[in-house]
Amino acid sequence: MEGIHEILNALYFDSSREGDVLATIIYVEGSAYRKEGTSMLFRNDGTQVGMLSAGCLETDLSFRVEEVRNEGTTQTFIYDMREEDDLSWGQGAGCNGVIHVLLEPVDVFLRDHLFKLKFHLDNGHRVTMIKKMTKEHSVSDYLFMTDAQHYFGKWHGGVSREIKRLINNVHQTFPKSGIKYFADLSASFYIHSFEPKPRLIVFGAGADAVPLVKVASLTGFSVIVSDWRSALCNETSFPDADQLLVGYPSETIPLLHLTRSDSVLILTHQFQKDKELVNHLMGLELIYLGVLGPSLRTQRLLDGKAIPSEISSPVGLSIGAEGPCEIAISIVAELIQRQRDRKHQRIVSS
Repeated sequence: MEGIHEILNALYFDSSREGDVLATIIYVEGSAYRKEGTSMLFRNDGTQVGMLSAGCLETDLSFRVEEVRNEGTTQTFIYDMREEDDLSWGQGAGCNGVIHVLLEPVDVFLRDHLFKLKFHLDNGHRVTMIKKMTKEHSVSDYLFMTDAQHYFGKWHGGVSREIKRLINNVHQTFPKSGIKYFADLSASFYIHSFEPKPRLIVFGAGADAVPLVKVASLTGFSVIVSDWRSALCNETSFPDADQLLVGYPSETIPLLHLTRSDSVLILTHQFQKDKELVNHLMGLELIYLGVLGPSLRTQRLLDGKAIPSEISSPVGLSIGAEGPCEIAISIVAELIQRQRDRKHQRIVSS
């Protein structure tokens, strides 16, 4: 998932620092470990949040960051990773890709706009960003737009109708992130859409849910755990959960305001409670609805009817998983796959 959420949290909860530099992959030729839109934060004390590569770029970028800090201007650096010898910059990486990395000092204006970005993402709104690139590969202007067409950013001379039309079109068509040249504007723009953290709702707070919540949180999901047993559904058992809901299914489901972007897993290990949950959740438009356990048990939950395509049962990718940790990995892998398929379908359909 996107590292931007971790970066925004780091900036928000430690906003007093100066000298932070945001690094973003804005263009990739060939293959690379991470794709366009991936960001990381270089903090003034030498710490880093996120990663752009498997360690190939970060050391060199840390020296480039000092240059950007001193000059106070955005710069783009190009890394050719294709060579297999140690004479080139790529140090024998042989990764078959050329990576363009944009470095931006996080000044008071950008920091404020990143806080606004965090606010909208935390409230479940997608945000699209365009950055106008100069011939020297720096950024002259940038603009954000939310689902509700709220604009914010740093744009000289006012935002024209043509620019609003451009960012609105980008927001509606889900194009691939990267640099694009628009002839009618005689300029190149870096474009990217930020997605809210995908929500995973876990019904059931048993011991097998603990590693599942931890792995899902580590991979970028906003996890909600719901159970009627307060002795199980608590912060001690689930420190990585974003929210805990104690109550019976009929009480908690209305509070969730489920959408087509949500994933739901049922694993209470209580047959009647699982049946109640299935009855409540079937027919809702979700990206994923999974029921833990063998398919025969799920059929019993459905009064012997065939399992519809909207329900995944058994859950998880078929990797021969055994035990709570391996099962958690298989489930989260399937959730990530579903998220990627959905994103790919939106790009293709546009």
